[in-house]
Amino acid sequence: MEINFEQIVFYGFSALLILSALMVILVKNSVKAVLFLVLSFFSTAGLWMLLQAEFLAIALVLVYVGAVMVLFLFVVMMLDVRVAAARHRFTRLLPLAIFIAAGFLYLLHWIIGEHHFGSDVMPPPSNVEEGYSNVRELGKMLYTDYFLPFELAAVILLVAMIAAISLTFRGKRSRKSQNIDKQVRVTKAERLKIISYDTPQEKDKSKEASS
Repeated sequence: MEINFEQIVFYGFSALLILSALMVILVKNSVKAVLFLVLSFFSTAGLWMLLQAEFLAIALVLVYVGAVMVLFLFVVMMLDVRVAAARHRFTRLLPLAIFIAAGFLYLLHWIIGEHHFGSDVMPPPSNVEEGYSNVRELGKMLYTDYFLPFELAAVILLVAMIAAISLTFRGKRSRKSQNIDKQVRVTKAERLKIISYDTPQEKDKSKEASS
């Protein structure tokens, strides 16, 4: 069977993705786990590039790797994770974890099996003509076929953001803040105050003169 360069790149990114995903859950250091998760995101972006989904690949790198995972890394570095206590609870719940993992693996095999995602059901994308824009096609699909679900998702995210702000707000805080309008309208007399005072030499001279 002849294997072309695209298949070699696909198997390389797939192996790297599986290895980095396993290291995320197997490595003991939390910071290293986050870095392996970043590597898995890069591998997924490479696979999406092979599927000609350039927008999703770039969005994954810029949004998740560039913003979300950096935030995760700072949070993990600031947290005081007690590895010994977590390991003790992990060994105690190991049978339940193995049962749940086996159930998830069976569901994954049933969902992404050949009957749903086989080459006969979903063939690989064909070569597109020159001038094709994946972003334009994705935007056209979002605002035509999936316009209502897209707007509903936007409303749900807006409600979640407002709810998070409302839950974390603890009333008006006594803090100092700038008033740009007052700063712009201030006059020279209000900004500058001239104070006249005597130097020590002048004070000595006035004492000598009075004596």
